[in-house]
Parts: sequence; C-alpha cells; structure tokens
Amino acid sequence: MKFTPKKLPVALTGIFASVISCISAVPLGLLSDIKPSQASPDFSYGGYKNPTNWDELSPNWAVCESGTKQSPIDIKPSLLGGVLSPAANIQFNYQSLTNFPVQNNGHTIQVNYPYPSGTSTMTIDGKTYQLVQFHLHTHSEHLINGEAAALELHLVHQNPQGELAVVGVMIENGAINNDLQTVFASMPKQEGVNTANGTINASNFLPANRSHYTYTGSLTTPPCSEGVKWIVLQNPITASQAQIDAFTNIFQVNARPVQDLNGRTIQLRN
Repeated sequence: MKFTPKKLPVALTGIFASVISCISAVPLGLLSDIKPSQASPDFSYGGYKNPTNWDELSPNWAVCESGTKQSPIDIKPSLLGGVLSPAANIQFNYQSLTNFPVQNNGHTIQVNYPYPSGTSTMTIDGKTYQLVQFHLHTHSEHLINGEAAALELHLVHQNPQGELAVVGVMIENGAINNDLQTVFASMPKQEGVNTANGTINASNFLPANRSHYTYTGSLTTPPCSEGVKWIVLQNPITASQAQIDAFTNIFQVNARPVQDLNGRTIQLRN
C-alpha cells in the first residue's frame, strides 16, 4: 500500500546517512567505515542543519544547493515518453552475512559489508560493483508519480574505479520480511552498534521482477556528490506494519526532499 506524504514542516524534513563521503575523496576500503562526524560537519533532520541549509554547513557541501544532478527525484511515468528502453543486463551475486554488526549512526540503521575483501556484487551494463552497505529511509526518498512508499532500502555499491551505484527498493506494508527482521531485532534505539544473531542475504531484499528505473544522480546526504548511478526497482517488497513501526519509532523522517530533474533522462529497463 502506497501513501502520498503530506507536506512536512522543515523541522521534520531530512535524510539518511549513507556513511560515505565525496566519491573522489574517499579512498577504496574506507567507504563502509567512515562516519559523517569523522569526515565533515554533521547534518540533521531539523533546526538550522536541515536539508535546505546543508550547503551552508561546509564549503565542501555547496553542490547540495548548486548541483544540477541531485537525488532523490520524483519518477513520473510521463517523463519516460511511454517508451520502454532496451533491456539492461543486471545481475546480483549477494553472499550471506552471519552475526553481523547493526549500526545506528544517528541518521539511519545501516549494515556494512566486508570491503574491499567482500564478495557480494552487482553487475550492470558490463560493470561490476561491490556491495558496501545498506540502510533505510522513511518515508521513501524517491517518489513514484508523486507517491512515497513507507520505507526505502538503499543498497550502496562501489567499483574499483571509485564509481558508485545505488539500488533503491521500495518497501510497502504487507508480509513480514524475515531478513529485515533479523536486522531490526538487533538495531540500537540510540546511536551505537549491536551484533545481530542470525544470517541474512541481501538477495531477499530484491523483488522477483527486476524491472527498474535508472538515471544519473547524487548522494542524498552531504556532500551530495554527483555522478552516482541510480537503479530504482519498479516493484516493491513488503515489510509488516510492526517492522515499519519499529523503524519509524526511531527515525520519524529521514528522507531528503525530491530534487529538480533538470532535463535528465530517466529510463525504464527490464
């Protein structure tokens, strides 16, 4: 079930923490470990540090305001011109994680993968990216024809050239997601890290139908670096209302408002 978010006061707008810094500035191997507070001034969901002022918090974050390829966006079918783009060769090869750390970094709940030693990968259009981490937002950052899902999961990948690709998965109220439950059972309610007792595989966060929207965008947290390949899956997965509530009880809103498309092309690919 989707819902259309009401206009929120500035104090409640905001964004998740990707826990990644500028694409060109973060050395390989540090992407999954760096914390925003270690890399740069912190941002927040309310008060002066809300998303409308991110560019004023650091000179390195100016692109949050001046950039022309920012994320997230409202994906409107009318912008696709009614034409289904050629198929993309996308393959996921995710490996299981057992007894893994679950982090509340003050902005979202995040699970880091071994990097660069890990073996969970995504290959798209001939390029292979390694899974670095995943985290969640409420409500969804991307909108589909003006509507938001209850949650959005972001699977963050990086390739050896330092290029980023993020897979966005919409999560709607429905059947329980067992892998997500393994994460949520151990998520800290305050900033910190717990160890999850169990095994997950990120493949279980993907719908059976891999049709997706793709466009060139940015990080959705400071420094809002551009050049990120976005893959937003067209079909949602589900989580139970209890699971959705467990997350929103910690983070009421951690979604950056949608940004101008500025003439960019959105493709729908199977």
